[in-house]
Amino acid sequence: MKSSDRHPWSIGDVAERFALPTHVLRHWESMGLLTPPRDSGGRRRYGEDDIVRVAVILRSKAAGMSLDQIVHLLERDMTGRHEVLHAHLDDLDRRMAEMRHSKAMTEHALRCSAHDIAACPRFRAEVSDIIGDLPR
Repeated sequence: MKSSDRHPWSIGDVAERFALPTHVLRHWESMGLLTPPRDSGGRRRYGEDDIVRVAVILRSKAAGMSLDQIVHLLERDMTGRHEVLHAHLDDLDRRMAEMRHSKAMTEHALRCSAHDIAACPRFRAEVSDIIGDLPR
């Protein structure tokens, strides 16, 4: 099997497949997230494993991970991986709680008859954790 058979996709093919600009793939490569082999002409040739890594990067970014965190996630050496993942789980828990709170506020706003939602006492209670105690 020729190398080009195992690595059939160009950078343009991969960029199009994931709706990414090619410079994003180059940046990820410069960070060590991707290491596609080069053909005899020096062109990047992406294989199935590279495609999976791009998908993992995209899913991780969508989950709120930074590229630095993703580097730890994908590195072969486990050093720091668990710490990064625990920190990310903590962040996800915090963001999920914020989303639940935001959903409850939005649902209340849909049902509320107040013209100015900020004047609604129940709605104001929804943001009391951010406001804190107001002087009277």
